[in-house]
Amino acid sequence: MTLTELRYIVAVAQERHFGRAARRCFVSQPTLSIAIKKLEEELSVSLFDRSSNDIITTEAGERIVAQARRVLEEAELIKHLASEEQNELEGAFKLGLIFTVAPYLLPKLIISLRETAPKMPLMLEENYTHILTESLKRGDVDAIVVAEPFQEPGIVTEPLYDEPFFVIVPKGHHFEELDAVTPQMLSEEQVLLLTEGNCMRDQVLSSCSELAAKQKIQGLTNTLQGSSINTIRHMVASGLAISVMPATALTENDHLLFSIIPFSGSVPHRRVVLAYRRNFVRPKALTALRTAILNSHLHGVTFVQELSLIHI
Repeated sequence: MTLTELRYIVAVAQERHFGRAARRCFVSQPTLSIAIKKLEEELSVSLFDRSSNDIITTEAGERIVAQARRVLEEAELIKHLASEEQNELEGAFKLGLIFTVAPYLLPKLIISLRETAPKMPLMLEENYTHILTESLKRGDVDAIVVAEPFQEPGIVTEPLYDEPFFVIVPKGHHFEELDAVTPQMLSEEQVLLLTEGNCMRDQVLSSCSELAAKQKIQGLTNTLQGSSINTIRHMVASGLAISVMPATALTENDHLLFSIIPFSGSVPHRRVVLAYRRNFVRPKALTALRTAILNSHLHGVTFVQELSLIHI
């Protein structure tokens, strides 16, 4: 049994296809298939069900693949310990971000990171929270920036900032006459929401219970939806409906497109956090990344300055 064979079975379990797994491991499919067959014979167990087009991991295979992932992580830790003298702030850092954070944080973060870690370029992935979470667990990314609620076994979170929500309305909308609106008032309006799968949608609905109840009654087919924050901004500007935006998605020139109305009372908001595996081998890189975010001068948010000790 070798680490290479363990990498092969982890890749097949993830890709559910021998050809794609081989390409991911930069080997030919016969090489990968022979190595996995050899490992199955050594263990006297079938790891994969090959009877259908999609390769299915067997029950025994699931347990072995899970252990293989842990072994590979420990092997990476050994490499790190053997090269402790090397600078953790050198080399690419793989960062995942949710769609509703990335466009607004990244321009500020990259400028700030040039100061804190100039030799640590970013390899970036934008996606939904559940997909980024799986990528983090597999080790495909080093850390992810997501919004609470977020809790996963073996994953540590560090708070970054709290971000308030604002209501945006078309020019001429009657909300323009108000200094502020309540979440309850949204249930009386046509409200554009992000499509299902976006955590921002869930956060808006959880903050506005009446709107959530209305949306549940109407169902998805009768709910106005947009695929991205930028799309929704322009639909609101065109006069289709109103919506709720995070502070970072709003700019000083937006008053030309639509009107921005604050919430009154307890303002709906989201907390954005940095999440990483508990045994991640570059703690200084994590600290540098979080410091760069806190120093990014992101407008409209309240940074959480209390920095927990990041350690292995």
